[in-house]
Parts: sequence; structure tokens; C-alpha cells
Amino acid sequence: MPSPVEILPPPPPENVEPIIRVQDFHAAYGPKTVMKDVSFEIYPGEVFIIAGGSGCGKSTLLKHMIGLYEPAGGRLFIDGDDIGPADDALKAKILRKIGVAYQGGALFGSMTCLGNVRLPLEEFTDLPGAAMDAVSMSKLKLVELEHAAHLMPSEISGGMQKRVALARAMALDPKILFLDEPSAGLDPITSADLDSLILSLSRMLGTTFVIVTHELPSIFSIASRVLVLDASVKTSVAIGDPVSLRERSRNAWVREFFSRKGFDHRSDPPLSPGSLS
Repeated sequence: MPSPVEILPPPPPENVEPIIRVQDFHAAYGPKTVMKDVSFEIYPGEVFIIAGGSGCGKSTLLKHMIGLYEPAGGRLFIDGDDIGPADDALKAKILRKIGVAYQGGALFGSMTCLGNVRLPLEEFTDLPGAAMDAVSMSKLKLVELEHAAHLMPSEISGGMQKRVALARAMALDPKILFLDEPSAGLDPITSADLDSLILSLSRMLGTTFVIVTHELPSIFSIASRVLVLDASVKTSVAIGDPVSLRERSRNAWVREFFSRKGFDHRSDPPLSPGSLS
């Protein structure tokens, strides 16, 4: 039987269909079960955080949600479509609804910032060149980096590279943005600025964010709700807003996770462009 998952506020919105629905999800690498019996829903416009200790499968779950791996069991619905058994045509349709920003930014060093943002438009649209440039500049403007359009990634800071990666993820106007450890490697001020940008984009565009992070300041700053995974039981143990989980969870480990200042900062192996091949 699945382990009971503690559900704390906020309640799901009334008369709103989830944009992501995960049902009885299992993940495995060969004979090794990574997680089991994970179920949750994400609603349009949420900033939804996936959190937990080292080795709990945060990035593994994210990789399944964006279609890199097929689940060992259960179902993953993206905007009503089951991504697991989808054929190539349906999977392409589903993937057009999402954007992904990788942990390290994963910008192409031989392209300008504008060229990096423009790349998805070149691959997936038939827009004329001038229109591609205009769309790309508009995305850079959203992340406050239009002035860096013609700079190379090596000429900008790590925080700016993260913003360019976010602009590229938004190039095709996806409904959902998946971010893998967006604050990794950033100083606290730059990380707080990135959090503020994520909140601003969520409110301005109505985009749903699904974020893997272990950074408590970011979690408390931006999360609508948090899904907590526990490696010791290989499943989810709680879901809710971070303050409620810290103050009211019946699970002592969950309360400690959201209360401690010096917890283990190691994360799951990051998403990388190579995992797409």
C-alpha cells in the first residue's frame, strides 16, 4: 500500500483542472527502485517546488516529467496528455507546452546571448529572421538582459547566464517552465534577485513553474506549494506551503527539513543537455 502523504494548505483551487497530474508514479533504474507511489497535482500559475534530501529522486522525477524517461509505473499527465506512452507526434505536441532551464544554464559558448535564445525558434518555427530576433529580444527584456543580447556567455556573470537560460526556456511561450536548481552556485543576493524574477514572471505571464531546489530561502520566498520526497521510504511524505510544513507537519523529519539552517546542500545529479541525447 502507498505510504500516506500528509497534505497541508493551501487547498486546491475550486473548478480548476490541474495542468500536471502525477498518478501512482514509480521510477527505477534497472532493478533498482528510485521512488514509488508518488501522486500529486499542479495547478496553472503555481510555483511548485520539488524538495527533499540527497538521493531522494528530485531530478529523476523532473526528468520523467519532461519526457526524458518513461516511468516504471503510473502515469504523468501534462495539460491533459499522458506523456509516458505518447508516440513521437503526441510527445512533440506535449513538449511544445514546456520549457526547461538546466542547472548550469547550458548556454552554447559559441553563440551570443541573443543566438542562444533564438535557437528554439530556429528549430521549431518558420518565422522570418527579423521576427525571431524580435521575439528573442522580447524574452531577454523579460529577464532584464536586452543590453547583453550581443555578448557571449563568457562575457556575462553566472547569474546573468541563468537569466539567459530562462529567456531561452521561454522562447516558445510554454505553459510550464521546469527549472533544475536555478540558484545553484549563486551568491545570496543574486539568488534573491532570481527568485524575485521568477515570481514576477509567474504573476505577469501566468506561467506554471516546477522547480527542483534545496535552497530554503528560495523555497520560502517563491513556493506556492512544496512536494517533499524522502529517500528513506522512496516516496513523497508531505505536500503543502512551506510555512505550514515547518510549523504544523506531523512528521518530525519534515519539520526539521524546513527549520534547519545547515542541512546537507548536496543535490541529485543535475539535468544536463547530454541527457537529451
